[in-house]
Amino acid sequence: MLKHKVIAGLIIGLVFLSLMAAAIYGKNGGRGYYDQSSSGSMIGIIQINGAIASGADSSSLFSTVAGSEAIMEQLRRAADDPAIKAVVLRLNTPGGTAAASQEIALEVDRLRQAGKKVVASMGDVAASGGYWIACRCDKIVANPGTITGSIGVIMETQNLQGLYEKLGVDPVVFKSGPHKDMGSTSREITEREQQIFQSMVDDMYEQFVDTVSEGRGIDQARVREVADGRVFTGSQAIKNGLVDDLGNFYDAIDIAADLAGIKGEPEIIDLSPQYPWWGMLSGMRTGALSVDLWPWLLLNNPQVK
Repeated sequence: MLKHKVIAGLIIGLVFLSLMAAAIYGKNGGRGYYDQSSSGSMIGIIQINGAIASGADSSSLFSTVAGSEAIMEQLRRAADDPAIKAVVLRLNTPGGTAAASQEIALEVDRLRQAGKKVVASMGDVAASGGYWIACRCDKIVANPGTITGSIGVIMETQNLQGLYEKLGVDPVVFKSGPHKDMGSTSREITEREQQIFQSMVDDMYEQFVDTVSEGRGIDQARVREVADGRVFTGSQAIKNGLVDDLGNFYDAIDIAADLAGIKGEPEIIDLSPQYPWWGMLSGMRTGALSVDLWPWLLLNNPQVK
């Protein structure tokens, strides 16, 4: 009986703490907004962690999705704050969807147009869509052991027709056009559908090459030599003109301060939203995108890799 009372007490305590956290979350919208400073020498830090996808951030104990909406919001706040002279994008991402990477990269362009200096700081990995974003920055700083590059596009699906037959599953499809069920797992892809999918991949690949060429100031022919999907270490990437300097996060801050003309020790402000602990335990931050949807996204959206 005592054991049951202790368990019940723990559950009630957790519920109470969750309600308290929810009240705080509701009061500030779950976002750790900062008060604009008048110091005039701030460097904003924006974290891009996990797979990149459109929508809001999502995180659980096992995986993290970097939502383009949250990152774009941080970039706009940095552009609007006169006290922020430079921004360091801290990248730890294997990439993600092409559209989400483009959304963030466009806001990086607009941030630079607003007169702010932007430096990419690569952590363990900043590949594919992560590199798409990084190449729009004024400078890219990587560790010698960082994994980067992976300039390319991939789409994947599976043909489970044989498995369905073994299980006795017989899908019935009603469609408005011959290609409405393109990529269906219940049948083989037709030759025409293969051509359509390949044309999509080729188009996005050209977009990737264009953005790297423009962002890095490298001739497209040279970009294509390294844009075959391969990954590079940071030390290899600098030899191929994909990054500018080797160094860690603090080196990137120093470079950002120099570019922005900040004298002395710059004030650092983390622009990342702050979320309550219960959001992490529930596997959601803002509630707009569940990590459970990520396998579906991988199957149905082209990935920049």
